Amino acid sequence: MPEDTLIHPAASLSAIPSALPPQIAAPSARDTSDARLPRNIEAEAAFLGALLIDNRIAEEVGARLKAEHFFESVHQRLYAQIMRLIDKNVTVTPVTLKPFFESDAGLSELGGMRYLARLTGDAGGLIGARDFAEQIYNLALLRELIQVGRTLVDKAMDTSEAVDPMAQIELAEAALYNVSQGEGESGGAVHFNVAIGAALGMVEKALNSGGHVSGVTTGLTDLNAKIGGLHPSDLLILAARPGMGKTSLATNIAFNAAARWRLDKAAGIEDDKNVGAKTAFFSLEMSSDQLATRILAEQSRISSEKLRMGQIARNEFQRLVTASQELEDLPLYIDDTPGLTIAALRARARRLKRKHDIGFIVVDYLQLLQGTGRNEGRVNEISEISRGLKTLAKELQVPVMALSQLSRAVESREDKRPQLSDLRESGSIEQDADIVLFIYREEYYRLMVKPDGPIMDPKTAADEEINQKYQEWEDKFSPTANKATVIVAKQRHGSTGNVQLRFEAEITKFSDLAREDYMPGMSDE
Repeated sequence: MPEDTLIHPAASLSAIPSALPPQIAAPSARDTSDARLPRNIEAEAAFLGALLIDNRIAEEVGARLKAEHFFESVHQRLYAQIMRLIDKNVTVTPVTLKPFFESDAGLSELGGMRYLARLTGDAGGLIGARDFAEQIYNLALLRELIQVGRTLVDKAMDTSEAVDPMAQIELAEAALYNVSQGEGESGGAVHFNVAIGAALGMVEKALNSGGHVSGVTTGLTDLNAKIGGLHPSDLLILAARPGMGKTSLATNIAFNAAARWRLDKAAGIEDDKNVGAKTAFFSLEMSSDQLATRILAEQSRISSEKLRMGQIARNEFQRLVTASQELEDLPLYIDDTPGLTIAALRARARRLKRKHDIGFIVVDYLQLLQGTGRNEGRVNEISEISRGLKTLAKELQVPVMALSQLSRAVESREDKRPQLSDLRESGSIEQDADIVLFIYREEYYRLMVKPDGPIMDPKTAADEEINQKYQEWEDKFSPTANKATVIVAKQRHGSTGNVQLRFEAEITKFSDLAREDYMPGMSDE
């Protein structure tokens, strides 16, 4: 809407004379302290009148315009009741509204039922109904912005020792983000019908996806079948010992989600039915070019080591060029700023959400994040970080995957499969996480105990013994080669268990494991 159509409170209420019959008196301000807040009472009345004349207007503006966007409390109650009746397929007129407002004191002050009748007295409001709705919405955002500013000034005036300026900046930025998203003062209770609607939408999305994915796809059929994809507001912890490939799996999933978003978008699939996501990757360990090299290696199927050293043939270079061209418009955003605090990461994530509408966040890795500095001990700091990541997931309504280290206790056990108790430094990681995934590659540990051999032409008993030991080792190693197990150790939405994947170490790529006895969707319990 053009800026000059917004009506400042100091402007005359007759700015839209055709919108409201002259016999309708504008409701008085709710409070003298609100006298200068931006609002347009006439636009609110004109819009309500148009809505009562033609209920179909609600189909276009109902999803965005809420009762709390109206300045006048009587109009708030009227709009809320109108929308409730429309949701029940009731034709809404002043007559059908009458039983709900006969005893409404606020409406009585304006003339009671005569006020409702006069709202529909001028059909001219139908012409500008959508413009009125847009103006009501915009003025509500301005009022919320003023409230944020007032709160920010009040808190900034507090100079006591207990005040943390950085924490205030974090809260202010969160409040501004909420206003930019049209949420105003976020939070509060929602009616159960709203929650039911969201749940049914998730089920419908899973049904329509064909792959039983109700969230963002991981790109891995078997993992999707186990966890249903990556769900909005969930915190996922992906943990493993060094060498297991946690960064590789996170990179694979980030690429798969971004690539699927681009594919679904090109196919004309609506955003709310798109099972991909624009992805933000916060890499506190690797640089952006190192991550890009990994993705290029995966897509061109050329060893990342060869790429780094430039040891590639001409035909491989052509594959590399083709892969790079296909990745040019991939909606994957990499932030490799080292030493980020949890507050700074959340601020950057909000900006990416606002600017690019990201739908999935990866953090590599949790232990490299820093807290606010107010915590006593590393355990408390990690607790603050994990809580901050969970809060971020809920605030932005996107899945957040955070990579995590495991303690060395894994290496001291004969069975080196990770357990929840191995999560390093804090039990709050397990508590805050909605899903905990571990990566275990038996191949890695088998290679560590690889014996000498084989001897191609054994001549002595010692040679035979070496070959026998090597054969015994190979018999145990072969079934584990190029295989990885993702252990779903915790899942709020479903069962735990194991998922088998294929892992190609040379190009650091995880993919679905194809074998006769392992059909897609199966998991090893």
